[in-house]
Amino acid sequence: MTQIVAPTHPFDAAVELASEGGSPDAFRGHTSAAYANMVGPFGGITAATLLSAVQQHPDCLGDPLSLTVNYAGPIADGEFEIAAHPTRTNRSTQHWNIELIQDGVVITTATAVFGNRRDTWSSTEIAAPSAPAFDDVAAQAFPDFIAWARNYELRFVEGAVPNPEDDAAGSDLAQPSSTSTLWIRDNPPRPLDFPGLTALCDVFYPRAFLRLGRYLPAGTVSLTVYFHADAAMLAAQADDAVLGTARAQRFGNGYFDQSGEIWGRDGVLLATTHQLVYFKD
Repeated sequence: MTQIVAPTHPFDAAVELASEGGSPDAFRGHTSAAYANMVGPFGGITAATLLSAVQQHPDCLGDPLSLTVNYAGPIADGEFEIAAHPTRTNRSTQHWNIELIQDGVVITTATAVFGNRRDTWSSTEIAAPSAPAFDDVAAQAFPDFIAWARNYELRFVEGAVPNPEDDAAGSDLAQPSSTSTLWIRDNPPRPLDFPGLTALCDVFYPRAFLRLGRYLPAGTVSLTVYFHADAAMLAAQADDAVLGTARAQRFGNGYFDQSGEIWGRDGVLLATTHQLVYFKD
């Protein structure tokens, strides 16, 4: 009987890594056209790939607790190398240095903290934003030149991405608030895991687009993700949509910061994120 092999999900293909040179610290990958951004790859897929390198390392301890990625330069289409090295391992936490390298040049750096969670008292002080059900909100497509967005089903409750055609028509699309709230799901649906959650934390387009009502040169300089979910919480989420919300705190002098939250089934907080973004007006 012929065995039918399910096709690899585009996300899994994009973050796929191979061991390199017999070293446990070295990996080789390739950029994915499916996750291309306006310049280089989608930052979320880069962050997810760096996290995957740590997860594949034979010395990896536990699950991710935090990840910080610094995008030092543009990643060119093609192959890249990743070096992931555990700098210190304690009883419950493990600290990592990670680099993405092309043609011998470091393009992206990252640090990560992994660890073993334990049962303790818990409380969530923030609340998920109010939103209609996923099926009650219409999906919105991003412009064709943003390829990575086609891998997600994005249903904006508020703060949708500005329409370039409206901008060209001279409409004033500037908004008084930088907040976007939206339902998000992989397209096609995919069970949520830590690399997938990492990428979701970067689906929020630059907040300056919303405030100014138009596109402008902008890019993430540094992205941090704090993981509040454990493996059991992600398994319970399965391939359901998550609710995301993001806002900026301060714009000025060519940079702004924006923070975000990813909420899962039954209003469970899965991750929080913060990033510094460069923009040119």
